[in-house]
Amino acid sequence: MAGVGNKGRFMGEINVVPLVDVVLVLLIIFMVAAPMMVQGLDVKLPATDSGALKTSEELLVLTVTREGKVYLDEFEVGVDGLAAKLTNIRVRKPGTRVYLRADKDVAYGVVVQVLTEAKKAGVDNLGMVTQPERVSPPEKKKKSS
Repeated sequence: MAGVGNKGRFMGEINVVPLVDVVLVLLIIFMVAAPMMVQGLDVKLPATDSGALKTSEELLVLTVTREGKVYLDEFEVGVDGLAAKLTNIRVRKPGTRVYLRADKDVAYGVVVQVLTEAKKAGVDNLGMVTQPERVSPPEKKKKSS
């Protein structure tokens, strides 16, 4: 297409104004339509002002060794007197959180007895302490000869 002032040559420039107009219109359409495409449940959540978790809260750790011995923090206790000791501690310090550490080779029955005694003492939420699993690097495959 030759213009009047181009002396018979083709115009080598692209007119980007119409392209920008179309892109802006598409952008506005997607901005308006995108919120309507989100699906989900309409739930009104309660507002709370709980703040950050306290890091100085009391922790109590029950440990069961491989031999079946039970420790309350670092003090050895019998399974029979565990409920009374936990109750006394929780009465004196009501916000105390209780965690259970048990050796992986300990008999299942001993752990169940400790859990039962903790339940008798009124421990509703008992945390379980575990060791994170270590991931070994992948083995290199041997080339067949």
